Amino acid sequence: MNLDNKTKKKLLQAQRDEVTESVVYRRLAKIVKNEQTRSALEKIAKEEEDHYTYIKKFTGQDIDPNYGKAKYYYFLSRTLGLNFGVRLMERGEKLAQRRYIELANKYPELKPIIAQEDHHEKKILDLMDEGGLKYTGSVILGLNDALVELTGALSGLTLALQNTRLIAMVGLITGVAASMAMAASEFLSTKEEADVDSGKHASHASAYTGVAYFIAVVVLITPYFIFSNPFMALGAAIVSALIIIFLFSAYVAVAKDQPFTKKFAQIATISLGVALINFGIGWVIRNTLGVEI
Repeated sequence: MNLDNKTKKKLLQAQRDEVTESVVYRRLAKIVKNEQTRSALEKIAKEEEDHYTYIKKFTGQDIDPNYGKAKYYYFLSRTLGLNFGVRLMERGEKLAQRRYIELANKYPELKPIIAQEDHHEKKILDLMDEGGLKYTGSVILGLNDALVELTGALSGLTLALQNTRLIAMVGLITGVAASMAMAASEFLSTKEEADVDSGKHASHASAYTGVAYFIAVVVLITPYFIFSNPFMALGAAIVSALIIIFLFSAYVAVAKDQPFTKKFAQIATISLGVALINFGIGWVIRNTLGVEI
């Protein structure tokens, strides 16, 4: 087949993407414990290799994988979870599918690859049942409560006390106690769900909730140990809260294929709204009781 330079360049890029993704899937298959998931990943790796070989018939060239990209997706999958790494890579494949569709208009011989890409994407989404994602709700519960409760409490304490060390001490005591209370509540709640086969372990759910809550507490309290001005500390705490919300919303958007903007806006609006209300309550308490510290 005679290819113009632009088309050949696109096909070579597609060819490299296919062999790179094959490398990633094979590496991930070696670390997966679930036999069904491992088998699916190995099968998809083989399909990617077949795509590489098929495209090679058009280009007539061999091309090496992008090992840097392969290491990147492997690292993300190991550190942030298999679902996150694979789904993020699949988002990149959607761009490749559009490229195939454009090329298939000119070269109909490429249409089988489009069908296979779509098929194996659905297969991945069906089989990716990583245990950690069962507890996303527990993590959301911990983060949500910490962000809403503590940003609200810190706002009120900031205006009422206006002493960073005292605010940090009260906030830390409150946060640690609340994290343990949330973990206990999640344990009891999940214990009830276990009776209807939720697939979750109460102790695991409890740990996810408590740890998520405590991490948020540490991040939000830290500015009060750094700044002497309580209002600067509050501003830094709110920015930290928004960063946590942004990062977690982005993670969930990829790992669970959910809309990012809606989740981020929802959590941020609630957290900032409660903080504003409690800031007003702190002002009322300070002026009503006449407390000066």
